[in-house]
Amino acid sequence: MANVTAAMVKDLREKTGAGMMDCKNALGETGGEIEAAIDWLRKKGLSKAAKKSGRIAAEGLVAVFIRGFDGVVVELNSETDFVARNTEFQALARNIARLAVETGTTDVESLKAAAYPGGGTLGDAIADAVSTIGENITLRRAAAAHTGQGFIGQYVHNAVSEGLGKIGVLVALESRANPQALAPLGRLIALHVAAANPLALDEAGLDPAAVARERAVLAGKNEGKPPHVLEKIVESGLKTYFKEVCLLDQPSIHAEHAGKTIGQVVTDAGKMARTPVSVKAFVRYALGEGIEKQESDFAAEVAAARGDI
Repeated sequence: MANVTAAMVKDLREKTGAGMMDCKNALGETGGEIEAAIDWLRKKGLSKAAKKSGRIAAEGLVAVFIRGFDGVVVELNSETDFVARNTEFQALARNIARLAVETGTTDVESLKAAAYPGGGTLGDAIADAVSTIGENITLRRAAAAHTGQGFIGQYVHNAVSEGLGKIGVLVALESRANPQALAPLGRLIALHVAAANPLALDEAGLDPAAVARERAVLAGKNEGKPPHVLEKIVESGLKTYFKEVCLLDQPSIHAEHAGKTIGQVVTDAGKMARTPVSVKAFVRYALGEGIEKQESDFAAEVAAARGDI
């Protein structure tokens, strides 16, 4: 039996919504492995979580910058939300996104080594900001979207300034249509991505490990059924899964596209433009996703109420 701590139980409860003792049992059965415990709970019908979701803990800003057919999204983290309203911090985030487009790199270490406007490197500029602002500041990640011809759509949620906010989305549309004619479609799809949070463009873009994991969960939930029945149930479940997590298969969130998938909306746009339109890529960054705050009060409360878990 693994040493299951109160903090581990808290973590699993927040990810699955399952009961305390169910989480404790799941961790015990899986040797304390959180991801395996999530699947164990799902197989037992004790969790409805379809994918990992962590509490947003990091503060700061997501910055979006587009130049021509190239766009970049970066995440710059700080310790408090107050710093995100600092004009110096905002300028730094905006300059980092611009620098990523100009240098053609989204590798964090390469960006830090790049020359920064005014002298020195970006790494130096971040260090100066830490000294001036008085908080730890971290360039966490960056990603790009590019199209050879077409349009780069964007959307920034909870914007505090132009191109800066809590969620940043880029959508690369590939088409020979007039870029300005594609602008409304690009924004609509970017809005959809921000709200629906797809994992991939289509089935082919999904991580094979994620698909295999979903298949295993579906099989586990229906264990005991005849093999030919089980296979049909699993395949049907995977089709539903693809509709939930693949952008082109997701039903559009917009009322004007009611009953249509994003893929159908894009096809219709191509017919209207009399030239094909396709979604080449998308990027969605939500501030702090995947990073969790260390909160010991709840863990201490659980430990006090139940003893060592």
